[in-house]
Amino acid sequence: MAPKINSLAILVMSTILINIITFGSANFNKEVDVTWGDGRAKILNNGDLLTLSLDKTSGSGFQSKDEYMFAKIDTQLKLVPGNSAGTVTAYFLSSQGPTHDEIDFEFLGNLSGEPYILHTNVYAQGKGNREQQFYLWFDPTADFHTYSILWNPQRIIFSVDGTPIREFKNLESRGVPYPKNQPMRIYSSLWNADDWATRGGLIKTDWSKAPFTASYRNYKADACIILNSNSCTGKNISWFNQELDATSQAKLKWARNHFMIYNYCADSNRFPQGFPTECTIM
Repeated sequence: MAPKINSLAILVMSTILINIITFGSANFNKEVDVTWGDGRAKILNNGDLLTLSLDKTSGSGFQSKDEYMFAKIDTQLKLVPGNSAGTVTAYFLSSQGPTHDEIDFEFLGNLSGEPYILHTNVYAQGKGNREQQFYLWFDPTADFHTYSILWNPQRIIFSVDGTPIREFKNLESRGVPYPKNQPMRIYSSLWNADDWATRGGLIKTDWSKAPFTASYRNYKADACIILNSNSCTGKNISWFNQELDATSQAKLKWARNHFMIYNYCADSNRFPQGFPTECTIM
């Protein structure tokens, strides 16, 4: 049964409308490099649209041309429609190496008629295990929706159509690692993960439905770009100190109360000796 939407939904839906109207455009030819897929990733419409495809032989992916040290990243995605069980569309910031930092959106495919699961995670200095998962309050395959990552020195905010769903604060003073020293690129991929993605791997990919395709548009990186000393000057960088105001906090509470389906900070079976430090503070 779909979660009930309370009165705050009116405010959320108005934010979606404003977001769609004001969202700026970007050219994928200038912003990203296709990195794998042997032709399964395509940049179309003079750079306005990018598609990733997956078949039984291979998936596909791309990465941003630039590396960022703090950023506000917005991308509009339309996910694989129909029976997408076993597939994962990943969209994330990441550095490289064994002690890498990473900020994840992953969209776990479903059987037709069942909701996608939006999986989020934060890695700092190679340590993750901070998973939170959500259903969405719309069909993410029917149209484009905006998925945003705000990463600044104080906090990470995950948002969907302008509605925050997760905040991860910098709690280094309390001994919690925070990603702030390693530059990261945006990566995205569409790949087969039917060993775990849908019902823990019980539902396998139906290759008769292939190729599976996800679409992207309006990639926007408001960011401090490594190797460009002027990238954070001469423009609006209010995001660098952005935090959640009262309205945004209300939206966050609404999304988490109605659509969160897993929170590592509530999984006592996983942490029998006590929850991670950030769980008792955030």
